[in-house]
Amino acid sequence: MAELVFFTGTMDCGKSTLALQMDHTHAVRGRGGLLFTQHDRSGAAVVSSRLGLSKGALEVDDDLDFWEFVAEQRTKGRRIDYVICDEAQFYRPEQVEQLARLVDEMGIDVYAFGITADFRTELFPGSRRLIELADRTQQLQVQALCWCGRPATVNARVVDGTMVVEGEQVVVGDVGGEDDDADSSGEPVPLVEYEVLCRRHYMRRMNSAAARAASLSPDTLPFDLDLCPLPMVPPP
Repeated sequence: MAELVFFTGTMDCGKSTLALQMDHTHAVRGRGGLLFTQHDRSGAAVVSSRLGLSKGALEVDDDLDFWEFVAEQRTKGRRIDYVICDEAQFYRPEQVEQLARLVDEMGIDVYAFGITADFRTELFPGSRRLIELADRTQQLQVQALCWCGRPATVNARVVDGTMVVEGEQVVVGDVGGEDDDADSSGEPVPLVEYEVLCRRHYMRRMNSAAARAASLSPDTLPFDLDLCPLPMVPPP
């Protein structure tokens, strides 16, 4: 039976890589599918992995109706057995409901990939609706690591090297920062990046740049740096 599955995890845990692998696996078995994305890191309508893999995809905007689009494609004779949705946290709740309808009324498998919470540790509306409606929510097994070596559970936003906890929910990262990159007033555009952290260092606002700066300070004592001890591994 068709199902709606939400694959989730922090950044750097391999979501887009798995989405591309799943698309390949289904395609080589003769199944027809559609690949969707929104706000991909590359800035184009592609699903791209940090490992260097990429494939062209359909861009999801706020006006896209998944039900109408798929119904139109099928009317034109296109075979659609599955739909893969990357960056699904950015989808509107209504669009997630349309995806669920594809599963229930057309028998199409829908595999959605995305992070759960934003840089403020608040749920994305799309992710919240996916958690509410999905037949299964699956945490990816590849575990991203904080700079201290512990498992990372939080996505932090870093602007010009400093971690921030206020601002718009959706800001595409890894943009700006170049000398010739300026806004209409001629001011340099801030460099926006994202970094995964463990909860402890997120709460202490200590991203990797802050940790490096603190470690180089002659006034910093070891307990001020607040390194997280790694969990003890019991003997066999």
